[in-house]
Amino acid sequence: MSSSLPAALLERERPGEPPLVYADSGADAARWVAGQRDELSAAVVAHGAVMVRGLALGGPEEAAAVLGALDAAPVAEREAFAPRQRYREGVYSSVKWPPNQPMCMHHELSYTLEFPGLLLFACLSAPESGGATGVADAAAVLDALPAALTERFAREGWLLTRSYNNEIGASLTEAFGTEDPAAIERYCRAQAVDCAWQPDGSLRTRQHRSAVVRHPVSGRACWFNQIAFLNEWTMAPEVREYLIEEYGPEGLPFNTRHGNGDPIDEHTVDTLNQVYAAHTLRRPWQRGDLLLVDNIRAAHSREPYEGPRDVVVAMGGPVRLADCAPTAEVRFP
Repeated sequence: MSSSLPAALLERERPGEPPLVYADSGADAARWVAGQRDELSAAVVAHGAVMVRGLALGGPEEAAAVLGALDAAPVAEREAFAPRQRYREGVYSSVKWPPNQPMCMHHELSYTLEFPGLLLFACLSAPESGGATGVADAAAVLDALPAALTERFAREGWLLTRSYNNEIGASLTEAFGTEDPAAIERYCRAQAVDCAWQPDGSLRTRQHRSAVVRHPVSGRACWFNQIAFLNEWTMAPEVREYLIEEYGPEGLPFNTRHGNGDPIDEHTVDTLNQVYAAHTLRRPWQRGDLLLVDNIRAAHSREPYEGPRDVVVAMGGPVRLADCAPTAEVRFP
């Protein structure tokens, strides 16, 4: 470990697991984190993710207090791809996603122009089995991917296409905070999102983003996007087939393309997910655990699970895409 956390609190890293820090048993979570803020922040930058055990976090309000103790301004979610409950500013439930289906690696809100630099995951209830929040080093993933693949995405960026119909995925209100067409159009113009209303009243959007950025603190190049997670080939085959039959190939709730608009083939998505899998670190959740994730340095996932699972996420430390030396310039509509 290159951080300066007290040795007594630190468990040595083990293969396949993120670093683990032990908090003082029974300590007030926010007060303990505030006392270790500089050391924890340095460890998260150095490793991408650190788990803290022993805080016995009990509710969303404690997650919000820990976010404040880390001096991370809360980030409100915009352009959500799936519903979730908002507890308070920057603090949300996990997204509503079938327990038997994995959520593959992604960086939170990496399709927006401003996104959280820090994520806090607080486990209020651990599942009976599975359900780990995996993390993967985005710099190592970039290095491990085929050069031809990363060079094209670095040069062209990537496109995210979405279809909002209030039947599947996030609704307009969940994504934009309103259903007012004029307000949505103003937001899209300000955020470089091309939007078009369909005859049936649904909304389709397209946005161009960089696939590779540099970490604003370390300067390391990172694979930073949701190209694989939001692509049609990551969906379960039966889900993909149903959605295409029901809404057509252009009406999927979300899909990704090369920056020039070309489709992304199944082999490319498989390659991305295989490299992510090879770099995934995970620890089974215990009630009260806190996982700190550098949202640029580390991608995160959620594995299938059985039994009740309650993991709260807090988003903080807003970072602008323009401040991360993106390799592809955003194309404004």
